[in-house]
Amino acid sequence: MAVYTDIAEDDLKWFLTEYDAGTLLSYKGIAEGVENSNFLLHTSKEPLILTLYEKRVEKTDLPFFLGLMQHLSARGLSCPLPLPRRDGALLGSLSGRPAALISFLEGMWLRKPEAKHCREVGRALAEMHVAGDGFELTRANALSIDGWQTLWEKSEARAGEVEPGLQDEIRGELDFLAAAWPKTLPAGVIHADLFPDNVFFLGDQLSGLIDFYFACNDLLAYDVSICLNAWCFEKDGAYNITKGTAMLEGYQSVRPLSGEEIAALPVLSRGSALRFFLTRLYDWLTTPEGAMVTKKDPLEYLRKLRFHRQVGSAAEYGLSL
Repeated sequence: MAVYTDIAEDDLKWFLTEYDAGTLLSYKGIAEGVENSNFLLHTSKEPLILTLYEKRVEKTDLPFFLGLMQHLSARGLSCPLPLPRRDGALLGSLSGRPAALISFLEGMWLRKPEAKHCREVGRALAEMHVAGDGFELTRANALSIDGWQTLWEKSEARAGEVEPGLQDEIRGELDFLAAAWPKTLPAGVIHADLFPDNVFFLGDQLSGLIDFYFACNDLLAYDVSICLNAWCFEKDGAYNITKGTAMLEGYQSVRPLSGEEIAALPVLSRGSALRFFLTRLYDWLTTPEGAMVTKKDPLEYLRKLRFHRQVGSAAEYGLSL
C-alpha cells in the first residue's frame, strides 16, 4: 500500500454517494507498499480501505483481482471483500484513477514473526491455493521470466549505482533461470506477494490475507518459495531453518508438495529472490522524490539470491525428504 495520488475531501464524499457506505467521518493515506494509492476511511457505517489503482496496474486486470477476493471469501478464506456500488459494479473512478472500496480486515501485521506464525502462514497459503481452484478468470504472471528480463533492461545501465559489478552477475542469473525454470509443476492461482505486511494476525491467530494485486496463475510451489524468502530470513541475512521448517510443515498439512515440486524448490527460490530484487531495484532507481511511499532495499534480496545459489536440496530449507 502507498499514496501516489492525493484526493480532495469533496471528491471523496461524492464518490461515497455511489455506495451504501455511510457518510465520511475521516480519512488518511497509508504509506506502506509500492503499487497503488491507499486510504483508510472511517464512515458512519464501518471502516473501509479505498484503493486508487495507479498506472502500473492494468485496468483490464482489475476484474481478476476483485473477483478473486470474492471467490476466495466464498470458499472460506479470510480476506477483504470489494464493496459493490449501488449499480452493482465493483469499480468506480476517483481523481482520474480507477478506484474501489474494500472491506477493512481486523488485525495487525507482525514486525517480528516467529516460527509459530510461519506455520500459520504456510497453512493459509495452502488453503488459498486449494480455495482458488475453480476460479474461472485467469491472469498470466507478468513478473515471471520474461518480465524479469524487461525489468532488468530498464535498470541495467544504472545498476552499478547500487552495487558495482551487478551487470554481469544478474545477466548470468537470468540466463541460468531461463534454462532451468520448471514448466510442468502443478499450477493455479497464487498470491505472489505474501509478505508479512500482507498477512494480519490477532494475537497469534492469523486473521486474514490482504493485497491480492499481484495475484495470477503460476506454479503453486513458486508461491511457497516467495514465502520462504519473505518470512524465513533474519535481519542479518541468515536463513532461519526453524521458521522454514514450520512454514513448510504448515503448507503440507493442507496441500502436500509433490516430489517434483520439492526438487525444484531451490531453483524456484532463486527465481523469487531475483524477482523481488529486480522490482526493488527498479523502484529504488525510479521512484520520484516526495512520493508518499517507503522504498525497499534491493540488496536484501540480492543477498537472499546468493544464499539460494549455495542450496543443494530442499532439505536445507527445513523440508523433510
